[in-house]
Amino acid sequence: MTFAWLAFFDALLAIAMIAAGMVGAHFHLTAPFMGFQLFALGFLLSILGFLVGLLAIFLTRKPQARAGRNRALMATVVCAVIALPLIVTVLRSSKYPPINDITTDFDNPPEFVNAQKLQHEPNRDMKYDKAKYADRQLKGYGPIGPIKERLSPADAFARVTEVAKASPTWTITYSDPATNTLEVVATSKLWHFNDDVVIQIRPTPDGASLIEMRSKSRDGIGDFGVNARRIKRFFDRVALSRNDNDQNTGDQEDQP
Repeated sequence: MTFAWLAFFDALLAIAMIAAGMVGAHFHLTAPFMGFQLFALGFLLSILGFLVGLLAIFLTRKPQARAGRNRALMATVVCAVIALPLIVTVLRSSKYPPINDITTDFDNPPEFVNAQKLQHEPNRDMKYDKAKYADRQLKGYGPIGPIKERLSPADAFARVTEVAKASPTWTITYSDPATNTLEVVATSKLWHFNDDVVIQIRPTPDGASLIEMRSKSRDGIGDFGVNARRIKRFFDRVALSRNDNDQNTGDQEDQP
C-alpha cells in the first residue's frame, strides 16, 4: 500500500532528521542554527507522516487492503509521538513576542562593544532598535527594570563579575572596570546557541548603583522568552549573593 509505505518512510526520516539536528548541534558537528533547522524539518515531516498515516489507515480499512494496515498504524503512532509534544511546546511558546533583544532600559540601553567582533557576520550592527523591540517587550513581558544595589559602582561591578563567573553556561568576553561594563556569551546546553549579554553598572544620585542589562540572541527572530528569563534569573542570583552586611533594599525599578 503506497500511502502506508510513505507514512512509514516519513516517520523514519523524521526520526533521522531530529536526531541529526540535535546530535550535530550538541557535539559541534554542525552549526547550532543548522542543527535546529534539521530538527524543525524533522518536526514538519512528522506532521506530514501523521496525516499520511491517517489516510493510509482509512484506505486499509477494507479486508482486501489490510496488508499495509499495521505499517500505517505504526507510522502514525511514531509520528504522533514526535509531533504532538512539539506542537504543544510551540503553542505554549506562541505567547512570547517575536523579538530576541531584551533590555532593562529602552532609552539608554547598554551597548555592546566587543560582541560585534564575535558575530557570524563580522561587525554586525548591535545597536538597540527601540522602535522595533520596546513596545513588543512591554506587551509580552511587562516592565523589566534594573535592580538597585546599595554599593558603589566599583563594588557592584565586582559582585556582578563574580556572579557572572559562577554561571556555568556563561563566558566573559569583555570587562571594562573604567565604565563598569561586562560582556558575556551565554551558550545553551543542548543546541549551543550563543547569545550576547551586556551588563553595565550606573551610579545613582544617592551613592548606590543600578545594574542595567541587555540580552540578545544571534540567531532567529524570536527567542521563546529566553532572554527575558536570563535577565530575571541573573538578577535573582545577584540578590542571592548579598551578604548580611549589605544594607541593600534590592529595589527594582518600576520601568525599564
